[in-house]
Amino acid sequence: MSETIMQVQNFTKKFPVAGGKFLTACDNINLNVRKGETLAVVGESGCGKTTLLKSIMNMQKPTAGKIIFHDTDITKLSGEEKRQNYRHIQMVFQDPTAAFNPKMKIKEIICEPLLNFNLVSKSDVESKAAELLQQVDLPTDFINRYPHNMSGGQRQRVAIARALALEPEIIACDEATSALDVSVQDTIIKLLVKLQREKGITYIFICHDMALVSLFAHRIAVMYLGNMMEKFDGDKLNQAKHPYTRALLKAVFSTDQEKNQYIGILPGDIPSPLDIPPGCPFQNRCESCQNLCKEKKPEFREVEENHFVACHFV
Repeated sequence: MSETIMQVQNFTKKFPVAGGKFLTACDNINLNVRKGETLAVVGESGCGKTTLLKSIMNMQKPTAGKIIFHDTDITKLSGEEKRQNYRHIQMVFQDPTAAFNPKMKIKEIICEPLLNFNLVSKSDVESKAAELLQQVDLPTDFINRYPHNMSGGQRQRVAIARALALEPEIIACDEATSALDVSVQDTIIKLLVKLQREKGITYIFICHDMALVSLFAHRIAVMYLGNMMEKFDGDKLNQAKHPYTRALLKAVFSTDQEKNQYIGILPGDIPSPLDIPPGCPFQNRCESCQNLCKEKKPEFREVEENHFVACHFV
């Protein structure tokens, strides 16, 4: 088993809202991130995936809990220590167009992190940018282009090159392929896998596409309404046990499915995160819900080796 380089321990994030209430975005989340592996965090929009990722990136402080990176609680860092930590954990955003300064050339975008840490001289910017473009399979003459002169897939490759510039241990990908065409998604995923093999990079991959993450994730964590519902090895997707995970799998389209094959649709609506009912957060959409589910929140427990589920009846 690979070395654990990051631990998310009892992580909770609440946001104050009007009327003295709190919106619970993440509730007591526990995760281990292993060196050289890909941890995929999946779930419907609004389940707390991005909130978790922002705290891992130290863009916001948790309400409770710790995020341990190499024996250091990074949520306690501030000032120069916090800035230096960004050298080890970088991020690829969902929309590179919004993440780039449109007035900067590609060479400036890629080398900006290196210049910020005084790791490259201005005279070496072009050569370093060209080297990083080669790593993401882009022509070196792209260094003098602007973001609007490139396709969506090319811009996302530039975003990956910028994340690689500081040679981080962890790269966090927030829906990094969701805005791309399916064929482009495939090439980006293959690029990420190739870079992981070559450099031993660790990925935290936020996504809502179960079929996509099953292709390359070593571990999969499923979230719902701010809660962790299930964690299992990436090659055990078909052995998922939680009703929510199974419902997500039923909703996956396949190109070779029969025309009359049923596509599962989750009934009901997600409860308001401002008024989560007692008991299991998935109770009002679960076909197997019983009285116990409405009275007591299920514990997150190991049901098989490396397989954890929050359900009373698994």
